[in-house]
Amino acid sequence: MSIPIADDPVSLFNRWLDEARASEPNDPDAACLATATPDAVPSARMVLIKDADAQGFVFYTNLESRKGQELASNPRAALCCHWKSLRRQVRIEGMVEAVEGATADTYFASRSRQSQIGAWASRQSHPLTSRFELERRAAVQAAKFGIGEVPRPPFWSGFRLRPLQIEFWRSAAFRLHDRLVYRRESVDDQVWQTHRLFP
Repeated sequence: MSIPIADDPVSLFNRWLDEARASEPNDPDAACLATATPDAVPSARMVLIKDADAQGFVFYTNLESRKGQELASNPRAALCCHWKSLRRQVRIEGMVEAVEGATADTYFASRSRQSQIGAWASRQSHPLTSRFELERRAAVQAAKFGIGEVPRPPFWSGFRLRPLQIEFWRSAAFRLHDRLVYRRESVDDQVWQTHRLFP
């Protein structure tokens, strides 16, 4: 049976994500994030999708990391979710914008204290002389904040990928896989065009 066409591709994504949460052994919200420099040099890494709604797909990072710098200079990106247990994949392409400060504050406050300290300690993507340097920086930050609240670092926040295209892929017998694509002209367009692709 073919993937049914939904009125809203994000609602379909969230249904698939809920099913992945019930079957994937680890990190069902993990996705490969692809970015590029203004000169079109690509890079990719895994991130965790922390929200998916009509506004887009949200993930968080150190703004001074490679991905943070590339997104600041070239605000286009792609995400790819692969759920091996379900033999499904979703590809998302679109424009990226910063999340609101209050949104980032709320999410940061929900993280474990160790993760909060780690965000302060890590100079993500910068050269590291030794493991001891990272552990020392973590210890310094832990001592700095003591038992008090750990605020969100000014160099740490989130991005929202506002999709222009979402493609759903599902494995099928004899490699006759099912691919369903949603496309729209702009990130503010409420109308999605759908069509199927050869596998």
